[in-house]
Amino acid sequence: MLPIIDVDSHFTEPRDFWTRRAPAKYRGRAPRVVEDDEGGERWIVEDDLFLSPPGFCVIKRDASKAFGQLSLDRFDEMHPGASDPRARLEVLDAHGLSFQIVYPNVLGFAGSMIMRVEDAELRAFCTRAYNDGVAEFQREGEGRLYPQAILPFWDIDLAVAELERAHDELGLTGCILSDAPENWGLPTLSQPYWEPLFALAQERGLPINFHIGGGHFSGGPWGGGPPNSDIATMSSLAFMGNLRCIANLIFSGLLDRFPELKFVSVESGVGWIPFLLDFCEYQMDENAVTGLALRPKEYFARQIFASYWFEPDAASAIAKLPADSVMFETDFPHPTCLYPGIREQVERTLAGFPEETQRKVLFENAQRVYQLPDPTPPKR
Repeated sequence: MLPIIDVDSHFTEPRDFWTRRAPAKYRGRAPRVVEDDEGGERWIVEDDLFLSPPGFCVIKRDASKAFGQLSLDRFDEMHPGASDPRARLEVLDAHGLSFQIVYPNVLGFAGSMIMRVEDAELRAFCTRAYNDGVAEFQREGEGRLYPQAILPFWDIDLAVAELERAHDELGLTGCILSDAPENWGLPTLSQPYWEPLFALAQERGLPINFHIGGGHFSGGPWGGGPPNSDIATMSSLAFMGNLRCIANLIFSGLLDRFPELKFVSVESGVGWIPFLLDFCEYQMDENAVTGLALRPKEYFARQIFASYWFEPDAASAIAKLPADSVMFETDFPHPTCLYPGIREQVERTLAGFPEETQRKVLFENAQRVYQLPDPTPPKR
């Protein structure tokens, strides 16, 4: 049994995650959990600014999955592995996973939900406290859980300093970034403003992760459909932001300036990527694009990575992509997570590939991208 590194899972922040780390001046304003009129729980910040449901967790305490829900209503309904690192390791062992890369919930999948808070100092506390908290989660994860840092991206100097701290002091292995900082009046990622951050990440070999739902979102549901159709529509459209992101990475010139920097398209699937790359190749020629050192497919092969989980025909996309660019994920414990049939999906999608390709997709690529130790096959 080959090791598996799951490159997209999520941490359900416990009720006291921020309040127990908050100085006195922020204790009543930091992210915290309150009950709603129906007895459910929700996260708020400041006086009563809504942030999120309890944690987008749909795995129940009895390990069954709740379908048709964005999140269970209360923490006491959730599987302990959503928040507790030792219980998470039991989940990994039960499903044959060696390591997990871990992403946030409450502050947004790229930390961008915190931009709703006007107080920049409170925002900075929220991001710093998140990184402190997940560093504890990583330490208690026995070398198998690897959260990615949230950055105070609204201030480039703060962002650079926090990435340095997250790597040097906390031991985090990469960071999350919004692919659409222009939503908050900041320069687009191709502008010189971001170069100090990209230079630091490249120097240290740290990947820049773009998680779906963390940046650009073009449009939403029409509404008026049957129950839960709006959620299904929004989840389907979230991929479009990462399509936009990869196309911009390829044509912006950014990859020429930072040829060793690794970019990861997280929770975006892979089935659409061969189509996008073919179209980028066609558009490069039809529009006589000049000034780029490489072709679109060459850029992707050199420094862009993507992950898959649910796709029934993932094998056909993997066969069309560089084997060094594809990774595997579960999205545990989110509504669309690959659960509980994780091993079955691995076997269905990779059975026809040589072991060399299976090793790359299941763990070697992730090990290289996130600079991880050698994984060993987990208990099962």
